[in-house]
Amino acid sequence: MSYPPEETLVYDLRLSSVGPSRISGTDVFHSPTGLDLAMKLHYLKTIYFFDSEMAQGLTIPRIKEGMFPWFNHYFITCGRFRRSDSGRPFIKCNDCGARFIEAKCDKSLDEWLEMKDWGSYKLLASQQVIGPELSFSPTILLQVTHFRCGGISLGLSWAHILGDPFAAFEFINTWGQFMNYLDLNKPINIPRPVPKPTGTGPQMDPVSVRRIDPVGDHWIPPNNCKMVTFSFQLTGSQMNYLQAQIWGPSGEQTPPFESLCAVIWYCVARVRPGFEPKTVTVCKPDPGHGNDIIGNNQVISKVEAGSECSITEIEFKVLASMLAEQGIDERNQIEEAMEKDEGVADFFVYGANLSFVDLEETNVYDLELKGKKPRFVYTTLQGVGDEGVVLVMPWPKGANKNGSDGKFVTMILPEDQILKIKSELKINGLLLESDF
Repeated sequence: MSYPPEETLVYDLRLSSVGPSRISGTDVFHSPTGLDLAMKLHYLKTIYFFDSEMAQGLTIPRIKEGMFPWFNHYFITCGRFRRSDSGRPFIKCNDCGARFIEAKCDKSLDEWLEMKDWGSYKLLASQQVIGPELSFSPTILLQVTHFRCGGISLGLSWAHILGDPFAAFEFINTWGQFMNYLDLNKPINIPRPVPKPTGTGPQMDPVSVRRIDPVGDHWIPPNNCKMVTFSFQLTGSQMNYLQAQIWGPSGEQTPPFESLCAVIWYCVARVRPGFEPKTVTVCKPDPGHGNDIIGNNQVISKVEAGSECSITEIEFKVLASMLAEQGIDERNQIEEAMEKDEGVADFFVYGANLSFVDLEETNVYDLELKGKKPRFVYTTLQGVGDEGVVLVMPWPKGANKNGSDGKFVTMILPEDQILKIKSELKINGLLLESDF
């Protein structure tokens, strides 16, 4: 299937800024934690699609009207990065604002969603990264794209140094509350001071991160190969069948996330003979931590299969059990490694190993406008290392006729591997012919 050139899909971009409605003060600074700094080369992109009925009356002035009080609670995100004398990055809360982008698309919303041209989704959320001039680089960019039918998309570009995906989703859902004139009962984000030294730090870097040569003030990791994005849906029936195939009649099952990732782990190993991923990274929400205050709090665990045998020789249920039970949380080690270098070293997490990110229980569909939820939400990452990443998202509840809840999977992998991986996914029941 052929698609129109990217430059004709989305056009007529207009830029402005939006920020808090009150002054944050003078000499207000926010210091990211070591874990925040370890994520500074990554960016979350989330795109919300709204039908024309829901978008009716959502003019740009009305959209911005709800953003001014919203940014009063999140004024940290409207600041700009600086470096201390030691080189450690911090945010100066100077109310410079978020970048606001307006755009147009000649396709209808239905036509866009039917294309399933996942690479084109980058046109609906800004791909700008932080740097090379820190003082002029916004950490938040919001893009409203108007489709021919009257529907719109709202694309959020979120610098991961601000917080994990769960904090980002809570951030955008809060804007929805302001748009619906709801009372907001949550704390204002208070800037953090510079963390106190934690000691000498680990002798070796944690397995879940990869140290790279300094990138300076242009915050994006280098790649040795071209990375491409591919997404597909799994219905509730497909997930039930997958669990039955792996576990049989046994009442003992891992959650769907681990079962799904076990099959994908196997498929990736199949196309990397001699270089199969024996160690993977698993990112999951921390159930003991709320998301009202921005920050990186998701659990980052390493799972090591060992070198005794090939991943392709291990049963799915064994791989699933390893993912569920044998993960070792490395957040403290990452924090200590970052602080050991006074916050100036450059690391990346996603793609340091093959990485699985569990977003299936997120509140991503809780953004409501005029009492209705988005028709579809698409999430991806920018700044992924060569080992790749797999995001597992929820499918809209009630979208399947049988009432079962499905999953939506986005994979970012090297271009020269993607066709072989698709074939393996099809062989193992995750992909249908229509997904190619």
